[in-house]
Amino acid sequence: MDHRPGLDPSVAEVRRAVRAALERADGPVAVALSGGPDSLALAAATAFEAARAGIRAEAVVIDHGLQEGSDAVAAAAAEKARALGLGARVVRVEVGSTDGPEAAARAARYAGLAAAAVEIGADVVLLGHTLDDQAETVLLGLARGSGGLSLAGMPAERRDATGPIWARPLLAVRRHTTVAACAAQGLDPWTDPHNADPAYSRVRVRNRVMPVLETELGPGVAEALARTAEQLREDAEAFQDMIDETIEDIVEHAEAGISISVAALAANPAALRNRIVRYVVDSEFGVSLSRAQTLEIARLATDWKGQGPIDLPGCLARRVGARIEVVARTAS
Repeated sequence: MDHRPGLDPSVAEVRRAVRAALERADGPVAVALSGGPDSLALAAATAFEAARAGIRAEAVVIDHGLQEGSDAVAAAAAEKARALGLGARVVRVEVGSTDGPEAAARAARYAGLAAAAVEIGADVVLLGHTLDDQAETVLLGLARGSGGLSLAGMPAERRDATGPIWARPLLAVRRHTTVAACAAQGLDPWTDPHNADPAYSRVRVRNRVMPVLETELGPGVAEALARTAEQLREDAEAFQDMIDETIEDIVEHAEAGISISVAALAANPAALRNRIVRYVVDSEFGVSLSRAQTLEIARLATDWKGQGPIDLPGCLARRVGARIEVVARTAS
């Protein structure tokens, strides 16, 4: 057990969380390592638990190349991983210029991690997101009005159609615990200057909004937000099951797109109807509809008054008889 003399409680907590995640691993695992306290505590716990379980683990350090000296920072993080007993590699990625700097860096990072996982032969990639990260994600989603799925935050585990399982074993662990775990093990984490830059909305939430909420509403706000995310994720998964069943009955392929039965769509409750609309458009065309766009399309079924086609990015929605067609713009 982890209660032997000399083991700091913070180290024990992180190790327990990682141990549970490693039980799902059928082979090698990869650990995303930035060098910060969260990922460094994760790497240390993985090194310990993977060795006990006979699992090969390797740290993957992504160098985004966005800061001067990023190569040296990445090399230092990899060296810390090796000192812990992990294999380690640095992956340099190219960050695009679309979707804003944060989203572009995130996309490049995940692509680099996925490619490294294939080379390692890892079916699981461990990510160092904590309960605090989850709470911040929920607040950002709430501020943007992004809907229930956004408020559901980050899943503890997710697998894409192809690629590894993305596992977040520390989602129930507070950030102060990972900082304490590093200190207890004599680990010196790197401090990312971006994490103090108020130009980033997440930094403002972390350093300004959350402290005010904790002061004004009392302790436990982060935990409450994380619980909210968990409950909303359960709801979202239940809705997705209902959507999958309903789509089989009411959605058909159309020339250059898809078509939806007007009567069947209108017969569903608004929450399910709107989710069906968003899901089929995203699945077919990769377009994330806004709330206003979703409601406009739904009105083609519920409030039909002869309105014309609805322009969407790369496609359009229109009513044709008893069906709503969503087709590529060139098909109009």
